[in-house]
Amino acid sequence: MTNDNNKKRELRPATQLVHGGTTRSQHGETSEAMFLTQGFVYDSPEAAEARFKGDEPGFVYSRYANPTVAMFEDRIKTLEGAEAARGTASGMAAVNLALMASVKAGDHVVAAKALFGSCRYICETLLPRFGVESTLVDGTDIDQWKAAVKPNTKALFLESPTNPTLEVIDIAAVAEIAKSVGARLIVDNVFATPMFQSPLKLGADVVVYSATKHIDGQGRCLGGVVLSDEEWITDEVMPFVKHTGPHMSPFNAWVLLKGLETLPLRVAQQTSSAGKIADFLAGQDKVSRLIYPGRDDHPQAEIAKKQMSGGSTMVAFEIAKGKDAAFRFLNALEIIRLSNNLGDAKTLITHPETTTHQSMSEEARAELDISGGILRLSVGLEDPADLLEDIEQALHAV
Repeated sequence: MTNDNNKKRELRPATQLVHGGTTRSQHGETSEAMFLTQGFVYDSPEAAEARFKGDEPGFVYSRYANPTVAMFEDRIKTLEGAEAARGTASGMAAVNLALMASVKAGDHVVAAKALFGSCRYICETLLPRFGVESTLVDGTDIDQWKAAVKPNTKALFLESPTNPTLEVIDIAAVAEIAKSVGARLIVDNVFATPMFQSPLKLGADVVVYSATKHIDGQGRCLGGVVLSDEEWITDEVMPFVKHTGPHMSPFNAWVLLKGLETLPLRVAQQTSSAGKIADFLAGQDKVSRLIYPGRDDHPQAEIAKKQMSGGSTMVAFEIAKGKDAAFRFLNALEIIRLSNNLGDAKTLITHPETTTHQSMSEEARAELDISGGILRLSVGLEDPADLLEDIEQALHAV
């Protein structure tokens, strides 16, 4: 689309998420085509040779790249403001890819302590097996980041807001530290979503998503994506994808393309409802702690205002009197469903101590304030009045 001066018009996010990256076959289909194919054919051995050597454009094998997956990658990189993107089979495949493509034996990684359990496993257990040292810090304490970096630090890694206690980390400040030692800052942006936070604009080098969450948004499939500059994606990420096989499936890419079309509408409604629920929970005597990035009483409220354009679809709160009381609350819910997923059209709740973070040691959970009473609520698309009534009646069971 062009204007009168024949310059490409700058499309707004909602429009990009409907039209960005779309390519059409000879049939001129309205919806993106699904290319469920393993490989591709060539007109001649000369053409095959040229394509394998990279002298001619085109697809070689769906483990390397695929037309439907490429459309998903093009669409989300446009939204994120990234030069390049690679789709992966899951969010954890994206995290593993981003870290593994950044380091080699003898290197060092600094990561925030407040990470999803599987992310901590990569940093604490997997990377050291391959000779990569890791140091975990309090992500909200910039001085700890500064003290932890070394001459051989090659990657810094964080989530913001964090899972499950919704801490907000100053991405721009950590990015400055990464640049001072020549390291790459990798940001898991799942809880903020690309609608509310742009880590690349804040100085991050790499952004990762579990597309399973808000991007799909309807509990249908797994997916992930790594976004960064063209050179790093081409030189480091692409060889890793080709030779280890974490590539996204074409079917999942097609589902995720459909999810991107409605992402702004869903996230806006979910965030509006989450804010109402957070305000309600803040006034309940059976709730001993309420954490929501869209409220002024959030511990990092000023940072959240600086780097996020909206609150969150997520609410964390602590039921007084611990695990037994939390379980009574969970068992009393009628509309809200118990699940470890998030970002769904359905409102979902989980008990992190016994599910998503149960593999951590008791000491590690205590350090992150993941108590037996903490619950993580992912707000969906139901009428907020129904959700508030469900929460209120469940609190009576406590």
